[in-house]
Amino acid sequence: MKKELFNKKICVLVLSGAGAMGYAQDSIKQNKIDEVVVTTGRTKPRTIITSAIPIDNISAVQLKSTGQTTFDKALTYAVPSFNSSQQTVSDATAHFDPADLRGLGPSRTLVLVNNKRKNQSALIYVNDTPGKGEVGTDLKSIPSAALQNVEVLRDGASAQYGSDAIAGVINIILKNSVGKSTVNLFSGITSKGDGFNIGADFNTGIKVAKNGSLNLTLGFSSQNKTNRAGSVTKDELFGVDNAWTQANPGLGMIIGQPETKVANMFVNFELPTSETGKFYAFGGTTYRSGTSFALYRTPYWVTSDFGLLTPQGQPYNGFQPQFKTDVYDYNLTSGWKGMFGKWNFDGSATFGSNAVDYVVGNTINVSLGANSPTRFKAGGHQFSNIIGNIDISRDFGAFVLGAGAEVRNENYQAKAGEEASYIGSGAESFPGLQSQNEVNKNRQNIGAYINAEWDVTKNLLLGGTVRYENFSDFGNNVSWKGNARYKFLDDKLVFRGSVSTGFRAPSLHQIYYSNVQTKITGNTVANQGTFNNDSQIVRSDLGVPKLNAEKAFNITGGFAVKPFKNLTITADYYRIKIKDRVLFSGDIGYKTGAPGSPDLTNPVEVILDNNKITSLKFFTNAVNTVTQGVDFVANYYTSAIGKGRLGVIAAFNYNETKIVDNIAVPNILAENGYSENFFDRKEQSRITSARPKTKTILSLSYDISKFNFNLNNTYFGSVTWQHATDPAKDQTFSGKVITDIVLTYKITQDLKVSGVVNNLLNIYPDVIDSKGDIVTDLGGRFKYPWEVNQFGFNGTTFQLNVNYTF
Repeated sequence: MKKELFNKKICVLVLSGAGAMGYAQDSIKQNKIDEVVVTTGRTKPRTIITSAIPIDNISAVQLKSTGQTTFDKALTYAVPSFNSSQQTVSDATAHFDPADLRGLGPSRTLVLVNNKRKNQSALIYVNDTPGKGEVGTDLKSIPSAALQNVEVLRDGASAQYGSDAIAGVINIILKNSVGKSTVNLFSGITSKGDGFNIGADFNTGIKVAKNGSLNLTLGFSSQNKTNRAGSVTKDELFGVDNAWTQANPGLGMIIGQPETKVANMFVNFELPTSETGKFYAFGGTTYRSGTSFALYRTPYWVTSDFGLLTPQGQPYNGFQPQFKTDVYDYNLTSGWKGMFGKWNFDGSATFGSNAVDYVVGNTINVSLGANSPTRFKAGGHQFSNIIGNIDISRDFGAFVLGAGAEVRNENYQAKAGEEASYIGSGAESFPGLQSQNEVNKNRQNIGAYINAEWDVTKNLLLGGTVRYENFSDFGNNVSWKGNARYKFLDDKLVFRGSVSTGFRAPSLHQIYYSNVQTKITGNTVANQGTFNNDSQIVRSDLGVPKLNAEKAFNITGGFAVKPFKNLTITADYYRIKIKDRVLFSGDIGYKTGAPGSPDLTNPVEVILDNNKITSLKFFTNAVNTVTQGVDFVANYYTSAIGKGRLGVIAAFNYNETKIVDNIAVPNILAENGYSENFFDRKEQSRITSARPKTKTILSLSYDISKFNFNLNNTYFGSVTWQHATDPAKDQTFSGKVITDIVLTYKITQDLKVSGVVNNLLNIYPDVIDSKGDIVTDLGGRFKYPWEVNQFGFNGTTFQLNVNYTF
């Protein structure tokens, strides 16, 4: 089998397959193979053509050719079914950016590093952005400089990997090369003169002992803010048109990317212990400090700052609260893999942690008057896990058997802010977490799987996997998967398909998160309370059931064809039905009474009054969805055109999610007239239309002499924002094409310079049409859509890179 793979100059990895990663990486070092791709069998290696499931293999070179400076944005411009866009004025969400596959939300994509599960982030998205109510992996903590390639499985994989793999799997492979070092310097700015960024990263590979290796990556970057606020002379939100609004047509707002500083260090270590086994360790740490901006407190909104923020002798003009975060992400895996007799073995232990601390600056707590601080420690969140894995497999000729087990402990913590941040009305823009919001919860789960693949004939492959999971907080789950593949024309044409069940355990964040935060409803400022699913208010007073696992049924079918040597085409249809999706409810507020005078016959209003809030929210299983779509990918590389080499990548994704069946409204809310408020049209649109239904990528690369030229065109389809109650006020933001150019010149064999222009044609989303609804654009503060966001709104950016290898 190895001889055949070398002859074809192709190698295929089996995700988490014992020994496969080391074998393939060793082959790369020896220049025996050209490409590494992935299947999910945990068994015998397969090529892209002979795989039974759809996969993407994105090299570090391809990611860099997008011209994007962060990993999540580069993946957005390389994989049509993946989306991540910059958020703004959304507290900590502005520093994470929700990302997902197939529009199924951040929670349903499993992220691996070197085939091992990456920890989720500490943050749960509770602001009005895509992915609201969900938890994802902090992809901003992954430095592009540390990556060798990224493998994207576009198929349900809960049977292989457990929870979170409903939409697919992203496997991040770290560099392990030795014998060379690379320094990369970069800097850029937008065409409007803001958003200046500068950074450097360093990668080196060191030989250890006779055949071992240590690959090290260090990086630092700094990014300034951008501002694309609206421009109005009347504040429609407050109905004010005066000298201040005339003099401040942006109403003091800063709307754009946050200020950010990032430092990281990643390592990838291997040391052979015998001819058939090796010890390995890999992981990294990232520290990210950021400052974003809340809604400007105008002098008619907060009428005084008690002289705390206004320079002495200057008139009071309001103030701009700042939301600052410190994000810490750690991940470390160590293990041993090799042969025990005729069995492949891989045993490992992983620790991962993500923590975020909140500081609210340049603001006050009005309740404290002149004694108020102007900077508040507002608390924070942390999530960590400890994972143990054992995977074994054996090849019995045409039949391959694999099995494995995983033990995982998860911990979620919320810590309170200082008292001044939440006492009384709390710090303007973000009242801190209170002592009653503090939590420190653990859960454990044990999973085991068995899978098999059988080459029934030379052309026919059958495979299947069964997995059992037991969670300490909600019980058992069994998932299964079956797949098949049939080859024609000497492996040049393949038909393939899979059927599987999947599940996603509710995250600890969704079970235990609680908070009170400031929201704007109409032209009033309100305090919104989130109660956790374990509380008496949610479980007893409102009658909301205990959170349970989401269940999925996934069907995939398609073909792969290689009509000639340099062209590969794949096309796949998928259908994913998810039952009992965990959602974050809409605002449940006063119906007949008013704050301070509730209708005592309405139990919801009694809860609001007792807790001194104007609305409440919670998490519950309540929605069933069906997602259908098509993925198409074509790769073409010429041996030569003229004196150069041309590469073409064309990729397309169509994806549509619909809510099916009735939304499960808790009885107490239904009986008191809250059915429409429970999960209104606006909240539903975050599931169905916040991400583009269509996305197309056309990438052209041309190498000639010392030049490399990349032209990338990415079409982001339309997105629709739905009004909470009035369909006439919905708005669809039309599709746009973003063009990026990367030109690289090789000054010497070791020194390269690249110029990058992102969004060459300075394309922006459609402007918001408020249609008379002042909340849509918050009285003119927002010019571009913020609740549905296709590709951000920075406009054209310029970047210069200098790369030196020695």
